[in-house]
Amino acid sequence: MSNFKALKESLEKNGEVMIRLDNGDKIELHKHNVTFNESTQEVMVDAASETYWIDANKIAYYWIHREGIEGKV
Repeated sequence: MSNFKALKESLEKNGEVMIRLDNGDKIELHKHNVTFNESTQEVMVDAASETYWIDANKIAYYWIHREGIEGKV
């Protein structure tokens, strides 16, 4: 499965995902402000005052917030 598809599915399932780009920048993605462009493999983030177009190949990794969850994750 491609990073693009895995990220898209994770955001759909969890509603919120953090990503780290290959340059070290971290961006928080929310289901309500992210659009996935299948043809270009870009992730568009509408961050209110700015819009970001992120090449999925530039995403080093992503993770899911687990704040507020008790016990072993």
